[in-house]
Amino acid sequence: MANTKSAAKRALTSKRRHDQNTSVVTGIKTEQKKLRAAVASGDKATAQAGLKTVSAALDKAAKRGVIHANAANRRKSRLNKLIAKSA
Repeated sequence: MANTKSAAKRALTSKRRHDQNTSVVTGIKTEQKKLRAAVASGDKATAQAGLKTVSAALDKAAKRGVIHANAANRRKSRLNKLIAKSA
C-alpha cells in the first residue's frame, strides 16, 4: 500500500496505463494472428488489408510509447517478408 497521497495517485495512474497498454498489445497480437491465418489460407487480398491494419496499429502503439519503435518496425518487417514469401 502507498504511504503518501502522491504515491497512491501514482499507483492508480500506473494501473490505468498498464490496463490500457495491455489492451492495445492484445489487440495487435489478435490482428497479427488474423494476418498469419490469411497468409496460411492463401487469401492475398485479406492478407494485404490485414498488413495495412497491423502496420497502422503498430505505428500508433509505437508513437504512444506502448511498444518500442524498433519492435514495431521489426514486426512490420517480418510480416512483410511473410507476405512476400507467400506471394
